[in-house]
Amino acid sequence: MDNDKRTSRESDSRKANMQKTSWTPPSSLDAPPAPQGFAHRWIRTSVAGFDDTANVTKKLREGWEFVRAEEIKNSPDIHKYPIVKQGQYEGCIGIGGLVLARIPEEILKARAEYFRSITQDQINAVDNDLMKEQRPKCRSILIGKVELPLVVEVIKTNFLEISTHE
Repeated sequence: MDNDKRTSRESDSRKANMQKTSWTPPSSLDAPPAPQGFAHRWIRTSVAGFDDTANVTKKLREGWEFVRAEEIKNSPDIHKYPIVKQGQYEGCIGIGGLVLARIPEEILKARAEYFRSITQDQINAVDNDLMKEQRPKCRSILIGKVELPLVVEVIKTNFLEISTHE
């Protein structure tokens, strides 16, 4: 009979609604979501088995604080995050010489603005040096955020005119 070869409409619609699932390997650096107003980052505490106290001290001075496991104990996914079992960082979330740290977003934004300003100053210095090489008689000076042109020949000419009239 013909009924054996037919499929039900229900199974056809189920196949159409099913999405293809993909698998990705788990990341060993998964971290719990940061609380409102904070950002998380992994801080290096050791390299090749040696403590990296200089890096840790620098990060702590910048305002980073280590995230302790008890701070996220209310999270339903706490078992997903590796916890340091011994040593100086015992009780912190960490793995393989890295410890999770957090910082207020306002400090992070201020830090980013500081480095953006330094970068812009360096770009301006390079641009001014390039301009000096391209046009040695026409230079500009940066005062605050305003760039003023300086024409060396005009200044020399005006100075010579003033000094000859006296």
